[in-house]
Amino acid sequence: MPKLCTPLTDTAIRNAKPREKTYTLGDGEGMYLEVMPNGQRFWRMAYRQPNGKKNRLTFGKYPEVSLAEARDKRLAARKLMAQGIDPGLARREEKHAKEKAALNTFEAVARAWLARTAADRAASTQEKNTAWLERNIFPAIGALPISTIKPWDVLSALRVIEKRGAIESAHKIKQLCGQVFRFAVASGLADRDMTTDLRGALSAVPEAHYAAITDPKEAAELLRAIDAYNGHAYAVVALKLAPLVFVRPGELRTAEWSEIDLDAAEWRIPGSKMKMGQDHIVPLARQAVALLKDLHAMTGHGKFVFPSVRTGARCMSENTVNAALRGMGYGKDVMTGHGFRAMARTIMDEVLGERVDLIEHQLAHAVKDPNGRAYNRTAHLPARRLMMQRWADYLDAIKQGHGRTLGD
Repeated sequence: MPKLCTPLTDTAIRNAKPREKTYTLGDGEGMYLEVMPNGQRFWRMAYRQPNGKKNRLTFGKYPEVSLAEARDKRLAARKLMAQGIDPGLARREEKHAKEKAALNTFEAVARAWLARTAADRAASTQEKNTAWLERNIFPAIGALPISTIKPWDVLSALRVIEKRGAIESAHKIKQLCGQVFRFAVASGLADRDMTTDLRGALSAVPEAHYAAITDPKEAAELLRAIDAYNGHAYAVVALKLAPLVFVRPGELRTAEWSEIDLDAAEWRIPGSKMKMGQDHIVPLARQAVALLKDLHAMTGHGKFVFPSVRTGARCMSENTVNAALRGMGYGKDVMTGHGFRAMARTIMDEVLGERVDLIEHQLAHAVKDPNGRAYNRTAHLPARRLMMQRWADYLDAIKQGHGRTLGD
């Protein structure tokens, strides 16, 4: 260890020539320059650990680390020592933290989250979420340690999506990023969800208007056209079932046989598939049960009620029902798969006079009880079961040219 000495100067350091053996030039307060026989020069600092044992730090190689920079490192080390902290241990911990951060990039954490939560969502949703992240987020921030990402980093990636006009997708991808951050927080890899700072930063999602037939006479024509449709058997059943259950298109095409109890005439959709995240029960009218029994003979051996025609490992494409409607002559500005919900909502209320709260329950919309609490999934189930049967019977009636219409 060097003895007390006068501080070094840059001139003295430059003039320090290598010798046969290593020697040192002290700068005070434990720091010195070690001059090697091969001419290399290193900044070192001798100190005592809190337990009294001798140790030393290396601040780097001269001239890459200047005299001023070495003194700054010495000052930082002495500040730690004044707090009873071993600067050598603190440096090792910092190095370990950096290595850990480098391994836990946003992409690595996101893929771990996708794998860990895969069982909570449909395979099609898993594929869509993965593709969204791979195409839109990973190229921008995927390689960054998740603990170092700032709100602006995420927003910059989302702005690119927004500029394409995909406003709704930008919001959904922001929600995905938030889930990844919350997973990182729970795993001890990040301090907080950075997306919470982005509230209001994106353009508002334009209100979606799905084309729908809501006039009973036009609905009757559509039902007759569906009966005459000569497409793939799975698509035919999906088209016939859609007006009977009026669930969202994604809920219909991802239906699994494990969710359906034909004996109890119920379809129980898990919350992971629902827009509101709540489990949902769809009472099945006799007509719906008959359709599903026929389809079970074709697809009941697999997972999905409506499997892809290419592989049973996936459900049918999200375009199947809309493509079938286009093939029947119904343009996207006239009727969509989502439009069966508006058809049911309008006609059940305005023609059949069904209770609005029961209709809203069956549409899986948020409905509050008199105390302002959300009803559970079984609320008014017997009444909804009767309503669904009346609705199915009414559809049969107008298809055959009978039944009430608007204004009757």
